[in-house]
Amino acid sequence: MSVYKDFNIQPESSLVSSDIVTNVKDTVSSGMWANGDGSMTAFFTSSTQSASNHQYYLDVYATNPATDTTAKSQFSVAFGHVHGSGSAGTKGVTGNRASAAIYRQLSNTLLGPTEDRFNFANSGGAHTTPHYIYAISIARQQLREKMDPGNWELHFSGSGGGAGPETLKLIDDSGATTNPTVNQGGRVFNIVSGSIESGVATIKTPATSQDGGGFGLFYPDMGLLIFNGPVLAGQTSASLSASIASNTEGGNVGKFYEKIKGGQYFSSRREEVISSQHYFCRVPNKEFNFSSNPTFATGSTGNFTVPTFYKNPKTFITQVGLYNDNNELLAIAKLSKPLLKSYAREAIIKVKLDF
Repeated sequence: MSVYKDFNIQPESSLVSSDIVTNVKDTVSSGMWANGDGSMTAFFTSSTQSASNHQYYLDVYATNPATDTTAKSQFSVAFGHVHGSGSAGTKGVTGNRASAAIYRQLSNTLLGPTEDRFNFANSGGAHTTPHYIYAISIARQQLREKMDPGNWELHFSGSGGGAGPETLKLIDDSGATTNPTVNQGGRVFNIVSGSIESGVATIKTPATSQDGGGFGLFYPDMGLLIFNGPVLAGQTSASLSASIASNTEGGNVGKFYEKIKGGQYFSSRREEVISSQHYFCRVPNKEFNFSSNPTFATGSTGNFTVPTFYKNPKTFITQVGLYNDNNELLAIAKLSKPLLKSYAREAIIKVKLDF
């Protein structure tokens, strides 16, 4: 009766099959929000945070953190102005100039060493560089590795204040881009008006045809969406007008959040590369046909408890244990149902470990 069985390990160049296959990579896509959901239709903020650092950013939750102690931030929203307008403080005047800090942080993270302003696509191959932007940053535990390009859609509430016919729907143009721009922040796509509700991305207005330039820039590898402030303000459907007076807290982060909350829809998926190791546990017909379970045989004579097992024993495999060279149990793989084993039956049980 076999208790332990060594794996047959062959080098990758060998033509002989190996029982262990390492470094198998698979790309998987899953819902990005809480509990693996693919969309958010309810949005909440924390009253505690809103009273402290709201001038910098607001964390957004899928459930109310005031009543749900397990609620986790799904993403954050922010407002940035290259000169610090729309926030308290100027050069030499008391104040944090929060909007300037946000703009500088995002530009340092996403732009190259010779760039200091976000450039949005415009007609004729030109670009526009507005003074202010809005941003969405996906929480790390939700993003994990990166957003799935072409698999997100965000709605902004219409001028009436809620979701309706005037709702502004935004997606990215990755489906229409064969050679995306790559810079310090990784791949970059344009944010355009359109929808993926039909299962296929439908672009309503390309970035180069949008008045004032594209709606924004999408960095899937960083989980960041940067929005062209003046273009959002110029949209009748969004009507997101920023307060950009100097040395004045304009509440622009809250205004941006309210438009997202009123849109009642943010769908997105994340993309991960999973590294796996496969163990092929081979069970030949002459092995693993007996059991050390005391009910398998009588204790006094050693005869089979089931007489028909004589010369034809049967066992049922319920789990597979993986051991190291010291016979120390490292992992157990449980089968979904017992597997019958006899002299007339062989099996290969594949154990997969993801990293």
